[in-house]
Formats: sequence, C-alpha cells, structure tokens
Amino acid sequence: MSPDGDDKNDGLSPEKPWRTLDHANTVRFRPGDRLRLKGGERFRGTVTLEENEAGSASKPVVIESYGTGRATIAPRGTSGITVRNTGGVRISDIAIVGDRTSFKEGVGIAFRNTLPGARRLQHVRITNVEARGFQNGISVGAEKGAAAGYGDVRITDVSVHHNLEGGLVFYGPEFEADRPSYAHTGLRLERVKASFNTGDPGSDERNTGSGIALGSVRDAKVTRSEAHDNGARSAVDADEGPEGIWVYDSTRVVLEHNRSYRNRTGSRVDGGGFGLDNNVSSSVVQYNLAHDNDGPGFLVYSGQPTGAHKDNVIRFNMSWDDARKLPEYGGIVAYGTRMRNLDIYHNTVVMRTAGLPSAKAAGSRPPALRLRDGMRGVRVYNNIFATDGGPLVGAQSSYSPSTMRLHGNVYYSTGRWLMEWGKQRYSGLGSWRAASNQETLDGEPTGATDDPCLPGLVAPTTAEREARALVPTCVDEVPRGLGPQALGVDVGPVDYFGNRVPVALTVGAAQARPVD
Repeated sequence: MSPDGDDKNDGLSPEKPWRTLDHANTVRFRPGDRLRLKGGERFRGTVTLEENEAGSASKPVVIESYGTGRATIAPRGTSGITVRNTGGVRISDIAIVGDRTSFKEGVGIAFRNTLPGARRLQHVRITNVEARGFQNGISVGAEKGAAAGYGDVRITDVSVHHNLEGGLVFYGPEFEADRPSYAHTGLRLERVKASFNTGDPGSDERNTGSGIALGSVRDAKVTRSEAHDNGARSAVDADEGPEGIWVYDSTRVVLEHNRSYRNRTGSRVDGGGFGLDNNVSSSVVQYNLAHDNDGPGFLVYSGQPTGAHKDNVIRFNMSWDDARKLPEYGGIVAYGTRMRNLDIYHNTVVMRTAGLPSAKAAGSRPPALRLRDGMRGVRVYNNIFATDGGPLVGAQSSYSPSTMRLHGNVYYSTGRWLMEWGKQRYSGLGSWRAASNQETLDGEPTGATDDPCLPGLVAPTTAEREARALVPTCVDEVPRGLGPQALGVDVGPVDYFGNRVPVALTVGAAQARPVD
C-alpha cells in the first residue's frame, strides 16, 4: 500500500500498490498473505482480521512496512489493528497512533478470542511496533464465554506509551480456584517499553495506568523490559491501583532482567514496580531493579481467600528508594489471605526515607521489608535490608518461625536501628532475636548488622539509578549468607549480574566474584 497507489490495482507489488486501508479490509486474507505499507507514510483507517482469515505458524498473515522507516496506521476514533477469532498473525515494523476518541475507546493492537469452548488460537508475533494514544496500547484477551485465548505469543522490541488505561495487557475469564484454567499459554515478552500510560481519573471501579499487566496466563516470561512513569492520573478513589509490571490469576510466570521505576498512583494503593497479585502460583521474580516508585518495589499480595496464591519466589532483585508516596508499603511487601510458601532471598533493598514528605505526613517511614498477616510458609533468607533510620522490617504481628522464618539477612541502618515486630519495637538484633526466635538456626545465631558498603545509601537522590550503586564495595567484608543446603532451596545458577553463584554465598543480590 502507498498514498500514491490505486485501489483498482492488484496490490501484488510495490509498483501496483493499493491506496487505502478501507480497501484492504474488503479483502479476505489467506495463510501467507502480506499487507505491506510503505515505510514513512501515514495511513488513515484501521485493519481488521476476522475468523475466516486464518494464518498458521508456517504461513502467517503478515502486516508490515516496506521500504525505509515504519508506516503509521492512524485510526479514526477506533482501534488500529483488530484480530478476532484467528491466529497465525505477524505484525512488525508498524506505528499505530490514536486520536482523541481512540484514546478513550480504542486499542492499538487488539487480539480477541470469543470462540466457545477451549480452542486456543496459536502463533502471534508482534515486533518493532509502537502503539500510543489509545485506551490500551496492546491487549490480548479471551472474552464473551471463551475459555481460551492465545498460545505461542512473542512480543518483542515494542513501545507502548501515552495510553489511557494500560500499555500491554493480557486478560481472560474470571478465575475459578476449584478448576483453575488459564486463557493464554506460551508467552514471551522481551524488550517491551511501557511508559506514561497515565490511568483514567474517572475510573474508580478498577485499576488503570499499569505498564504491563498479565492476567490468566500460564508459562510466560517477561524479560529485559521497562515500565516507567505510569499511573500518574489513576483515579483518586480507586480501591485498586496501577503497577509497573504485574501478574494475576496466573501460573508459571517468570519476570526477569526488567526495570520498573517512577511508577505512580493517583490513590492510596499500589503504584509499585513489580507485583504478584491474586491467585498467582509457581512463579519467579528475579534479577529485576525497582526504584523511585510511589508504592512498593516488589509486592506479593493475595486479597482473595482461594488458597491459589502459593509457591512463589522473589530472588536476586534490587529495590532502591521505593514507597516514595505510600509509607504503608516498603521496598518488598508481602501479605494476603491464605497465601503460602513464599521464598524471599538474596535481594538488596535500600530505603532512604528521612526527608520524605509522605512519611512525615503519615507519622511513619516505610520499611525495607513489610510483612503482614494472612501468610504461612514464608522464608526470608540472605537479603540485605538497609535504611537511613527507617524501620528495617515492619511486621504486623510477632510471627513465630512456624509461620515465617528469617535467617542470614543483614539489617543495616545509617541512623537508628529499628525493628517493628508486632506491637514491639527493638533497637538491636540481639534483643529481637531473643524475643522472636528468628535469626536462629540449630541453636546458633544468624543474621548481621554489618555495613554492606552500598554506594546507593549515600548517593544523591538525583543520581542515575544504576544497579551498580547497590553492589557492596567492601567485597571481602560482606557477610556470608546461609548455604543452599541450610536454605533448603535451589538458589539458581547466577546472581543479579549473571555471575555464577559461588559455593560460599554472600548476602544480597550481587555475589562476590572469586579472586583470581
């Protein structure tokens, strides 16, 4: 297609292109067909693929640019590309830009499965695409009675920004704990950038303004992606808020090597970097960096009494100066109804909150680690928790080791040393250890208060937020953590930076490299 084309042409070559998307929508696409748009040009209208226009993994229907640069699809008050009840589709090298009406009602790229039963549509590829100016940048959903959505989905090198409700969204039917099923399977999201998705100030019945939200997915990975500056205009009275990158009603999800920062919330909830929300199981959050978020760096939460939130891991992550607006959270926060079997280990959390207006207004400062009721089988091992005088741990109750176990962590403060443990306050590791029976293993004390020598504890707040600032500089003095056998877990092969995990573990997300 080209602005210089003619809809009377056969459209089979750059020499005889069509002119309009309206004409393209009258054509029935078959496996292997390509809709090619001239790079650098703008095309008004929308593209729709229906059930009878099916591709396949070997012969997908392709929508792409040709020539120099990316073509732009500019819909008039609706979605840019809609794929309904069909799979085998590849979309690449395209920009989709919405208008004022699309911002409230349209989707940049929408995949919808409304077919009855459990027929999952296969093979979706979206790469080198920009979507902005819509209600959602990209959304993939199963709806209207469909039990299944899409499988074998790859979304890479995508930018979703300046949308109203969300950047990249997956969703499915309501979760049933007695019969758990997941609409979408086999997802790989890589190098996705989700930013400035503002949230809807008029929508107080649901969360809006997230960067990447995965719902009803199984076997999914989000890697080397970024979410920042989302959620600033979400509704003030909303009971649920936005997150940078989060998951709900899902299983076997991995979030790794991502960065989520400066995410906001218009209300008094959420606004964090990463989240495992209701009904998430057997999932891992690892090698991620969160910083300068309104809410928690990492949130693990269950608000539903289903018992489906279980067997999750938060490891080798870094949180730096999170909970900027909401001191009721913290760097890492975990709580919820009937949540069980959560491992939190080898993370580095730095919380500098002495000058926060929000902390002064609330009369309290956010802790590095916040633990609340409703959980059991929680293990917190080999982490660095560092503050500038704020609480190191804020625990709602005085948890016994049968409910939660804390071992091998470093609790360091440049100001007063404070542990909030239920109704009690402790000013030293020894007194808290003796009263709580935490940080004791086989009758021997564990844990330490040594200075981990983190440049991020004293760096200017305007400094570039790089993970290297949370790496100990006194390598030979970093406390040893508990070994894998004592931990009772497989810590994985590498640390935050991809260095091989040594036999003798040190605390935190960055492991000391062996001396040559």
